Amino acid sequence: MWCYRGGSISAEPRINDRIRVPEVRLVGPSGEQVGIVPLAKALELAQEYDLDLVEVAATARPPVCKLMDYGKFKYESAMKAREARKNQAHTVIKEMKLRPKIDPHDYDTKKGHVVRFLKQGDKVKITIMFRGREQSRPELGYRLLQRLASDVEELGFVESSPKQDGRNMIMVLGPHKKKTEAMAEAREAQAARKAERQGQSAQTEESAQDETVAEAPAAEATPAEEPAEA
Repeated sequence: MWCYRGGSISAEPRINDRIRVPEVRLVGPSGEQVGIVPLAKALELAQEYDLDLVEVAATARPPVCKLMDYGKFKYESAMKAREARKNQAHTVIKEMKLRPKIDPHDYDTKKGHVVRFLKQGDKVKITIMFRGREQSRPELGYRLLQRLASDVEELGFVESSPKQDGRNMIMVLGPHKKKTEAMAEAREAQAARKAERQGQSAQTEESAQDETVAEAPAAEATPAEEPAEA
């Protein structure tokens, strides 16, 4: 009976001499099917091509192995994984708190933050906080949430309708744009601003050079010598 006694199971594929089977289904360096060959023959071909014999499908019968540069393969795989993590979009939920009788100026400020969050591709949790007698007027909070949802409907939608949660009323807005799209647009806008700044800098430098040339004093003409008297 097999028993696991601890230790980690390696996720690395078996390569070269670590492969312990009598024969393998071999795939060439360019992906061509070589066919089923003895393991010794596959290792011989790997040495001939100066490549590694890598087991890519261990559960197949016989196992599938490919001739490749394993070091290069691992490096490229790590770079792809790193790039994927870099571009991975994480869903973020921002929160904005309002009072039922919020001042118009404060409302515009809060709405501006909600607009910014939605443009960034983030969800926004809107919380209406009731205090004292305001708790007996939940319709004030409901109307405020409806107003806010209407004001930002071009950027987001009501993902979770307003509902009472103790002394608070909560609504969640979701962005129309995906996080990845918002990130891509932000990178494009940043690149455009950088190019514009570089263009303005070059134009300023050219103008300064033109002004320097214009301000340079003209060379004084050498007076003609008077003819000598006879």
